[in-house]
Amino acid sequence: MAEAEKFQGFTPQTVKFFQDLAKHNSKAWFQERKALYDSEVLAPSRAFVSAMGARLAKIAPLVNADPKVNKSLFRIYRDVRFSKDKSPYKTHMGLWFWEGPGPRMECSGFYFQLDPPKLMIGVGMYCMPKFLLSPYRQAVADDKLGAELERAVKKVRAAGYEVGGLKYKRVPRGFDPEHPRGELLKHDGLWASFETDIPPEFYTADLPAWCLPRFKAMLPLHQWLLELTVREFV
Repeated sequence: MAEAEKFQGFTPQTVKFFQDLAKHNSKAWFQERKALYDSEVLAPSRAFVSAMGARLAKIAPLVNADPKVNKSLFRIYRDVRFSKDKSPYKTHMGLWFWEGPGPRMECSGFYFQLDPPKLMIGVGMYCMPKFLLSPYRQAVADDKLGAELERAVKKVRAAGYEVGGLKYKRVPRGFDPEHPRGELLKHDGLWASFETDIPPEFYTADLPAWCLPRFKAMLPLHQWLLELTVREFV
C-alpha cells in the first residue's frame, strides 16, 4: 500500500457526515456532499480495511479484507424496494472481513460499524444462509460439536461480550424440546458483539490495534462457525 494510503485514523468529519445524513437523508443533500463522503468516509474506510486486515490475518489467516464497495465496504445505498422507510441512505458505516470457502455473506467474519455516537464490533454470522441452518442444528445437537460450541459461547460471555442470534420461540421440529442446548437450537444466527461510545483511538492510526484484542476475545465463535462452513463446502 502506498504511503499516502496508510491508515491514519478517521476524522471528526467522518462522524459528522453520518450525524448530518441522519437529519437530511435525501438524494439532493447527499449528491451535494458526495466529494465529502469520498474523502472522509470512503478513503479512510479503504485504508482501515487494509490495515485491519493485516492485523486480523494474525488470528484468522485466510481472512478476506477487500477495500472495495460490496466486498469489505457495505454500500451506503439502502434497498428500499420492500421497505416502508424510503430513506435512500444508510446512516451508519459498515465494514466486513470474512473467512471461509463461500461467498462473503455466507461466511462467518468480523464486523465493524460506526453509528454515531456509538461504535460496534462483532464476530460471527448475523443471519445464517438457509442451506446452513440444518447443518448448524445437527452440529448443535451432536455431542462433540455441540459441547465445543457450548465452551466457545461460555468463553466469549466470560470475556464480557454479548452472544446473540436467538430467533425462534420453540426448539425446531425433529429435536428434543428439552434438549440441553435447546436455546442454541433456536438460533438462526450466531454472533458476539461489543458496543461503546466512539473511543479516542477512532481518530488515530491505533484503531486496528484497539480492535484486535476485542475481535480476538470473540474469536471462538468464529472458529466454530468457520469449521462448520468448511465442512459444508468441502
